Amino acid sequence: MTTPHRLARFAALAALASTLLVGGPAVAATPTAAGTSAVLASAAPVGDICYSDLPSQAHDTLRLIDKGGPYPYPKDGTVFSNREGVLPKQAGGYYHEYTVKTPGSPDRGARRIVTGEKTHEDYYTADHYKTFDLVDFSC
Repeated sequence: MTTPHRLARFAALAALASTLLVGGPAVAATPTAAGTSAVLASAAPVGDICYSDLPSQAHDTLRLIDKGGPYPYPKDGTVFSNREGVLPKQAGGYYHEYTVKTPGSPDRGARRIVTGEKTHEDYYTADHYKTFDLVDFSC
């Protein structure tokens, strides 16, 4: 009988749609022996990255943030509204964005540091806000 497999595929597509349209976490579904779908895992919307694994230009940006500037781009330090919904939900004005220079790029490029109001709540994105990694300063 193929219906349970179609239902499992529909459940997986619905989870993907939820992630893309609403910003919810992605889940994977698979058919069980009984023919129903079971949730396998939930993907975290934000990962982690060790400070030592960041590109050197991100280190430069974080040092500038700690010093309070001056910043090389006029948009640096402006409010990041989190319209994509990837970062944890917060009140407006909570997040601010800063450019991480990309060697060879004729413009600001795609790399950013987004800071939260908490001390060392720094997120790195290399793909212009599609994914974020919380910077772990202990490694």
